Amino acid sequence: MLRLRDGQGTLWEEFLPPEVRVLSEELTAIDRLLDDDRFLEPFSKRLACNEGRPTIPMETYLRLMYLKHRYSLGYETLVKEVADSLSWRRFCRIRLDEPVPHSTTLLKLTKRCGSETIDELNATLLRTAVERRVLRSRRLRVDTTAMDADVRYPTDSGLCAHAISKIGRLVSKVKAVGLAPRTRFRDRRRRASKVVRRVSHALGRSGSRAAVEKCTAELRNLSRATLREATRVLGNCQRTLRASPRKGVALVRLLADTLATAERVIVQTTRRLAGETVIPDRLISLSDTDARPIRRGKPQKLTEFGYKVSIADTPEGFVVAHQVYKGNPADAQTLEAAVAAAQATGMRVTSVAADRGYGDAVGDAALVQRGITDKVIPRKGRADPVEWTRNWRRRYRWRAGAEGRISCLKREYGLRRTRLKGHTGATIWTGFGVLAHNVDRLVALS
Repeated sequence: MLRLRDGQGTLWEEFLPPEVRVLSEELTAIDRLLDDDRFLEPFSKRLACNEGRPTIPMETYLRLMYLKHRYSLGYETLVKEVADSLSWRRFCRIRLDEPVPHSTTLLKLTKRCGSETIDELNATLLRTAVERRVLRSRRLRVDTTAMDADVRYPTDSGLCAHAISKIGRLVSKVKAVGLAPRTRFRDRRRRASKVVRRVSHALGRSGSRAAVEKCTAELRNLSRATLREATRVLGNCQRTLRASPRKGVALVRLLADTLATAERVIVQTTRRLAGETVIPDRLISLSDTDARPIRRGKPQKLTEFGYKVSIADTPEGFVVAHQVYKGNPADAQTLEAAVAAAQATGMRVTSVAADRGYGDAVGDAALVQRGITDKVIPRKGRADPVEWTRNWRRRYRWRAGAEGRISCLKREYGLRRTRLKGHTGATIWTGFGVLAHNVDRLVALS
């Protein structure tokens, strides 16, 4: 059952000294801003239910998520910090005799809300900024960055070993609940760990490439044998569940998904051992199947593994549009979506500034599609003569602030690495980081 607010107080709070009951100036302004009922409407649309146990108050959840992304805290650390701080308890509307919501409750509620709820919260905040006449600019600057996924560095041998380990654990759990108890399955985790150690010992020595490929082929064969036996286990489990449904349906479903992912790992490892170096839609993790390698050409970090994020902000510092993409689409292909999202907030965009990656025919067509005639974007290849004029160079210098905005979002609001799995999780993570940033900007400018 959805619960938006919890306005009940306790007698204990009346005995606290006034100095303890007063919030800091920053938290007071943020508390006053988030007290608007419009910030609770997105939760009412998607979580409305009159049955079951009551949820935690949505006003409490919203404030907890702001503190999490503002100070880059984990869910467990957030719960501990709020429980130990009277000020943060009061800001989150949690009574002294009431426990702080559990970390798993916050994680499940975050996944249940989805990215649409976060987008509506950001749109509500930007409309508030327009009403307060804080967001008035018509200029927009756009840039992209890579956000790391929460995965280890991917190698073919490591992915095969991970597949063997994960399948072995799942089959053990399936057999523990009484499904397919007599189906033969050999646990190869110990053998795989020995091969992985041989890989680490071979690195850096003469002839290491051939040794590593030999170990990778051995791990590929082990994972293929594991997949073959686990497929028989899965088939017997599914037949048993069709005849008499029982406990373990979720485990069987997870095992089926894992086997499909492991098969992709085996196929791409086979292609890699055959000499194929470029594999489209390459899988880099069994836990986050949407993450992709992103080649950005930076000398300090040639390849990043995760998602590409487009950020569009204004001279006031508000991030008015953000999108998360799988893989590494060209910058110009993301321009139309960024401008459209900015216009959807009610902002009248008349000028767009971006770097040279947007200066081609695709970027020009996107701006024409959105009705933008004033563009401060250098051309790819031969430079346009207007780019050498003093006025154009002065206007283009403002675009460099996009790099600082992205750096701020990564350092202070958690956009350096997403801790939620999948493309949906990365979108939710980015949305909360942008929301916390825009809340701080609105309070600072108001």
